[in-house]
Amino acid sequence: MKTVYVRTIPIGEGHPLVLISGPCVIETEAIALKTAESLKKMCEELRIPLIYKSSFEKDNRSTAENYRGPGLEKGLKILEKVKASFDIPVLSDIHRETDIPAAAEVLDVIQIPAFLCQQTSLLIAAGKTGKPINVKKGQFLAPDGMKSPINKLLSVGNDQILLTERGTSFGYYQLVADMRAIPIMQSLGYPVVFDATHIVRIYGVPSKDPQGGQPGFVPTLVYSGVAAGCDALFLETHPCVEEALCDASSMIPLERLKPLLKRAKALSELVRSWEEQDA
Repeated sequence: MKTVYVRTIPIGEGHPLVLISGPCVIETEAIALKTAESLKKMCEELRIPLIYKSSFEKDNRSTAENYRGPGLEKGLKILEKVKASFDIPVLSDIHRETDIPAAAEVLDVIQIPAFLCQQTSLLIAAGKTGKPINVKKGQFLAPDGMKSPINKLLSVGNDQILLTERGTSFGYYQLVADMRAIPIMQSLGYPVVFDATHIVRIYGVPSKDPQGGQPGFVPTLVYSGVAAGCDALFLETHPCVEEALCDASSMIPLERLKPLLKRAKALSELVRSWEEQDA
């Protein structure tokens, strides 16, 4: 498996579990800085490598009135401040080719959203930056279907690729996690990130509605993903989820994250010790 480096953080086989975390979408500079400060302190105490994630734009919303983020220019300024204030790598989605030049100036990881994972021109333009690219698997794809975005990135010489499992469509509104997806995608040669928070969203229900997600299942999914050998966890969090402007019903409250990470790290170390014994 290829080891992918996000600045000095190695992700892949033989390396510690990495956390990708932050609010779903950038709301205010104050919330971004507060969350980043808490995450950094938490991860330093637990000795878990951290990549801060928050979207400057969330374009896949159920209505045109829903909050979509501060936009490219303002959002990147906030992410740049997070990066400079706490010396942590930052990640955000891009939705169109015109976002990429400015985004590449700030982001340490460029993320391709699940619904855009097949967009050839977007993948190629992102790949040309030379940045690590996190491709979220569309819920409409089988795990081995991720060979397609991999090959598009490789066609422009970019092999710094992360693949994210975030569920597969089950019926019309729910996602399910098939844990076979983790080893299947790892067999394609690249590290796999497991996103336990988007899987619990109930699509078609507003994200602020308590019925719009099942966050009580996040710990079960986290432990399952870690036991299946994922290389990184993707967990969206917020200091006050009830007031969050996006995915309020699926994010983990910031104050509940530390015990979950502590257990996930212990499980990850156990799984990695087994892998070393079997090598």
